[in-house]
Amino acid sequence: RHVFVKLYNKGLIYRGSRIINWCPCCKTAISDAEVEFSEKEGHFWHIRYPAADGGEGVIIATTRPETLLGDTAVAVNPKDKRYKDLVGKTLILPLTGREIPVVADDYVDMEFGTGAVKITPAHDPNDFEVGLRHELPVIRVMDDGGVINELGGKYQGLDRYEARKQIVEDLKALGLLVKIEPHVHNVGECYRCHTVIEPIVSKQWFVKMKPLAEPAIATVKNKEIKFIPKRFEKIYFNWMNNIRDWCISRQLWWGHRIPAWYCDKCGKMTVSETDITVCPHCGGALRQDEDVLDTWFSSALWPFSTLGYPDKTEDLEYFYPTDVLVTAYDIIFFWVARMIFSGLEHMQEIPFKDILITGLVRDEQGRKMSKSLGNGIDPLEIIDRYGADTLRFSLLNGVAPGSDTRFSERKVEGCRNFVNKLWNASRFVLLNCEGHEIKPLSEVKLSLADRWILKRMNDVVRTVTRNMEKYELGLATAAVYDFMWTEFCDWYIEMAKPMLYGVDEQKRSDTLSVLVHVLKVTLQLLHPFVPFVTEEIWKNVPTAEGSIMMSTFPVYDKKLNYAKHAKTMSQMMDLIRSIRNVRAELGVVPSKRTKLFIAAGANKRAVSSCSLYLEKLASASELIFVESKEQIGEETMSVTSPLCDVYLALGELVDRQKEIERLTEELAHAQAEIDRAEKMLANKGFTDKAPKAVVDTTREKLEMQQKLAAQIREKLAFFNK
Repeated sequence: RHVFVKLYNKGLIYRGSRIINWCPCCKTAISDAEVEFSEKEGHFWHIRYPAADGGEGVIIATTRPETLLGDTAVAVNPKDKRYKDLVGKTLILPLTGREIPVVADDYVDMEFGTGAVKITPAHDPNDFEVGLRHELPVIRVMDDGGVINELGGKYQGLDRYEARKQIVEDLKALGLLVKIEPHVHNVGECYRCHTVIEPIVSKQWFVKMKPLAEPAIATVKNKEIKFIPKRFEKIYFNWMNNIRDWCISRQLWWGHRIPAWYCDKCGKMTVSETDITVCPHCGGALRQDEDVLDTWFSSALWPFSTLGYPDKTEDLEYFYPTDVLVTAYDIIFFWVARMIFSGLEHMQEIPFKDILITGLVRDEQGRKMSKSLGNGIDPLEIIDRYGADTLRFSLLNGVAPGSDTRFSERKVEGCRNFVNKLWNASRFVLLNCEGHEIKPLSEVKLSLADRWILKRMNDVVRTVTRNMEKYELGLATAAVYDFMWTEFCDWYIEMAKPMLYGVDEQKRSDTLSVLVHVLKVTLQLLHPFVPFVTEEIWKNVPTAEGSIMMSTFPVYDKKLNYAKHAKTMSQMMDLIRSIRNVRAELGVVPSKRTKLFIAAGANKRAVSSCSLYLEKLASASELIFVESKEQIGEETMSVTSPLCDVYLALGELVDRQKEIERLTEELAHAQAEIDRAEKMLANKGFTDKAPKAVVDTTREKLEMQQKLAAQIREKLAFFNK
């Protein structure tokens, strides 16, 4: 009420008769932003309007012949030579007998249709503006239900579409319907009930938008307010630069009632912030306006109305303006733009600095979730099955700002596995902490693996922080996901186990301290995305105090940049992966161990420092350092790396003869599949008549089997040496 009265007293809110979007079903006005457009097949009806002096007149083309009853002119472009002699003369309006003038107006596009446009000021927003310029009468021929009223002559009482049919038939009978063309065009519908909107002249309350829009446009142009991603600025500017006066009155049952009172005695209106019962002009009784405000009128005030405005409260002083607004792209018009111009008008200050635009969550087929499609997801059901943190993380991980995401239960399951991994890894660390003192890093003697994980943790802190500062939340979650799952759990915890289970108490203590430190930082990095599980784990971490949300977010530390050590460790990890790949190709079970012969040359010291990791993670029974391959007196398979060359004792891993037999059998099977596919593809009857998808699948299968056969032959060649 305070804002309404303030804007009214400034002349920015007024009541008048203007064209509005009217829903004949809901029987209420709706704003431009609440109209949803969809492409529909319609027609162009070409109708002749005879000249009053007996001449041929003009032909107009319209998609809504029923509005002909309210025409008050025909407009042509002043530069159009075809109609130069008709300007100022009158035409006979078909079916009504009324004479209407031909007016010249730049609004008319000479190239569109016939170059002559019927002007119906009461039923078209552009025609309304033309009517104002030429002082044309405004004749409204429909009531609030989309039914032709008493000004529609013999068509009174007909629904707009029934009237259309009858009018077209009558025009045919009179010989005035020249032709009908099919026409596909965008039709506006009510966002609530999807009834086709009727532009109609109506007495409503409006906000003058030009004085409010100009400073709101300037703040975004001047970068005082930024859209993230920047591309959404175009949508904002397009709407704000072309904005019409905002119709804020609604003919609905619920809402904030308009604070205007009418006196039937003297006919005057009073706008008041408080309820009044007596007319201040004549003392007569008052009745309040029955209309309510558009819901977006109050939503536009949200950044300050929630903080005690118009009172100057402590909350208002502290929290306005805020830093970030997060919202989906589908309500830039409805909400964001209105909050900006409302904040500037009423608080003389922007309401927020950054606007982070998110995408929509769609179903697996990419469709918007809706009741009519029945494809909605109840988040509470997902939370019951998988947990709130899992759902949150699945909606964030890998998603770019402003981009839609498809909801997939498989993705949720994957994120549940991630949260479980975090829980189990934390449980492992905390169980090993029992009965041990956890020291600060400054008191720990760091191993190569310790330095590697601390550097990687430090790198991830920087990556996550930078991405969060840029609102790249999908990249931030992906970085901490990869670090926690692969580097911390799959590698470092496995490297730590020999220390934890060994006899050296000092190494056990140092390793535990590093484990706890890395776990704490990982929890802090994950907390914005996985708040509940991280809080629960944090409460059990020996060196953690209070709530995780009150702890300091991790900061990049140059002291932890152990680049040289990390490079050595990364090379060793690559070597271990290569050894594992060779064993997997040979079908060796992880529990089976073998000797590893190592030719490290100048890197012998570096490799020796990693020997424990190599032994445990590459399933080695023994590490034997050699100068060259020639020193090895048995059959081996080699793996090369920048760090060293490793030779696996082959006899301990596989039975050569059995492996040859197995591979020969596999090759025979692959060759049979190749022969079968080649025979089918050589058959013209198959390639011409079978469905394309079946033929393509056969080709793909042939290619796959050919690759497999080549790999098997390569292995056989090795074993047949």
